[in-house]
Amino acid sequence: MTNAFSLTTLFTGDLMTLFISLVLVLGSIMSWAVIVEKIRLWHFQKKHPVQIKNSDNLSLIADKLIRPFDRNLWFLSMVSYVAPFIGLFGTIWGVMDSFASIGVNQSVSIGVIAPGLATALGTTALGLIAAVPAAIAYQYFSKKSDDLYDVLTERVKELKAGKYDKRK
Repeated sequence: MTNAFSLTTLFTGDLMTLFISLVLVLGSIMSWAVIVEKIRLWHFQKKHPVQIKNSDNLSLIADKLIRPFDRNLWFLSMVSYVAPFIGLFGTIWGVMDSFASIGVNQSVSIGVIAPGLATALGTTALGLIAAVPAAIAYQYFSKKSDDLYDVLTERVKELKAGKYDKRK
């Protein structure tokens, strides 16, 4: 029998560890779904750029064009901020479990404290695994969305002023 840590430890422990692990894994999966959605949207936009040909309701058109690019960015932001704290809660829970094991066994040996510490570090890692890609994607796609908004706003101003060259 081996005592090596594996990810299965996070899903076979007590209910709190299981809950923390599931929340972090689901947050990570949903973040990656948003990231893939944004990549596909930007790829589509690059291949099929929108052409605004007249000046009727330009502001409304610009807002409608931007909305899909901003959609669900809030979720990436939330995961990037909350996941490390959920992972930290798992860390605290694992350390408390280690201390409880010491009390129950009336000894301080590596075999007594290691499972709780492994769980603690595992939930910390899951928190970071969920948060880091979400934070990077949020910053990247927010910047791209802001840049697109700036370009559209400039085009709207040019169209309203009659300066827009339709050959661009």
